Amino acid sequence: MNVHFFNSIPVIPPSKEIFSRLGQVQGITRITAARRAEVERYISEASALVELRGAALRCNIRSDGETVTIASENNPALKSAALANLLDGCAEMVMFAATAGETIVNAIARDVLGSDVTRAVVFDAVASEMTDAGLDWIMRYWNQELRRENKTLTKRRMSAGYGDFLLENQKIFHALLDLNCLGVTITPQYILVPEKSVTGVAGILSVQGE
Repeated sequence: MNVHFFNSIPVIPPSKEIFSRLGQVQGITRITAARRAEVERYISEASALVELRGAALRCNIRSDGETVTIASENNPALKSAALANLLDGCAEMVMFAATAGETIVNAIARDVLGSDVTRAVVFDAVASEMTDAGLDWIMRYWNQELRRENKTLTKRRMSAGYGDFLLENQKIFHALLDLNCLGVTITPQYILVPEKSVTGVAGILSVQGE
């Protein structure tokens, strides 16, 4: 199995999602023109610091309804009935990861220490939303590749830490995706570092009627 690395993921900051994360409800929450201009300036500054990179791996799997076993050298197993349900009917899946890099995370930390809370909060929202958008981009990439085989990814994806898909499974993602190559390490508590790094998995389905 070969990991596919994306050294630069072209994602535009998703303003709607960023403002939503910051607490704005479309049509309900009011924001002054001056505050919007300030936030938009911070969004621009933050996006310039995000160094979005990613990795993906296509692999064969088998499931017993409680555990999804990956066909690789050591046959690692992802323990989760919810994940097994998502991958029901799939003989393959794609594991993926995205990271915003260290620069933006360090900028957030500096702003917190410098008491520039507003800027830190906006930077945090930008990094989170752009990293999630990075996973969306990787899924679109794979769907384009799979279309040639009359296959597609499941519409939903799942990440370790959701429901019974425990965070400890993150160590399998880190190892198989070789995330050290992206500068992403993992703590003994299974937390990815830099903080704005996320993983996910989606199943591969045959397209019916093609």
